[in-house]
Amino acid sequence: MMSNSSTQKNFFDLHTQGLGYLNNIRLVEPKKGTPFYSCDIAALVGESSQPEYRFFNCNVVGKDTANLVKRCQDAVNANKKVLIAFVMSDLWFDTFTYQKDGKNHKKGDTGVALKGRLINIKMVKVDGELKYPNPTEAKTEHVENANVELATPNA
Repeated sequence: MMSNSSTQKNFFDLHTQGLGYLNNIRLVEPKKGTPFYSCDIAALVGESSQPEYRFFNCNVVGKDTANLVKRCQDAVNANKKVLIAFVMSDLWFDTFTYQKDGKNHKKGDTGVALKGRLINIKMVKVDGELKYPNPTEAKTEHVENANVELATPNA
């Protein structure tokens, strides 16, 4: 009797989801390897009336996610506000040296960049108008945790 055994690799996933503005979409063409898209996300945190931002540099992963990012490129280049609901994975940081003086740093200072892999985009709004998912399709989708109540903002 012959037995086929396959070894399945297990991974630990760290996923971060949020809402933020899409910026600086670019195609990265490494000398060795396959070209890929990269973008920056200014993620919203804190109270909705006075949000703060956390900035992430993301490598775009997956065909569907890359297609959505490419579809947003013209709007981002036209300085429109492109708001996305996103899922990032594998967060890490990278250090760099500032090459010129800025508002909050001097040339030669060490900076820290937060990085991740953009693996999913759940929603896209351009200047407040829902673009993805298609508004007519969104009405027919089932919602996970439909019994969750949203808090009403204090007036």
